[in-house]
Amino acid sequence: MEHFDIPPAVFSERSAFIDAARTGLSGEVVKRAIDVLGHRELIVQLMGTTSGNLHRLYSRKTLGRTQSEVLLDTLRVFFRAASAFESLERASEWLDTEVPALGGQRPVDLCDTFEGRRLVQDAIRRIEHGEFP
Repeated sequence: MEHFDIPPAVFSERSAFIDAARTGLSGEVVKRAIDVLGHRELIVQLMGTTSGNLHRLYSRKTLGRTQSEVLLDTLRVFFRAASAFESLERASEWLDTEVPALGGQRPVDLCDTFEGRRLVQDAIRRIEHGEFP
């Protein structure tokens, strides 16, 4: 989270999350997300832009509420996975692997919708509690 200049409370407290989404993230967070997490095409899809126009978001002082919320929600999934797997590298490996408990889909492929991110978070929660999807 230190790579993003986002207070940790945003990912653990609903009110902080809501406030951050309402205030809006800077476009720089989009660039950092791609630099740190990879998954450029997912970020492009989430931001509702094209790969060629992505750089325009980087310089925006503030993203809109919807873009901010979608990006925050996706970051929450990645950070929760990193916590469960004790590293972002191992979390990324899991996110890119077909998971039987998710119908054989890769968790990252489900992250393009809110409900898909909830499914991935549920799988991570089961992992944290000793069940291994």
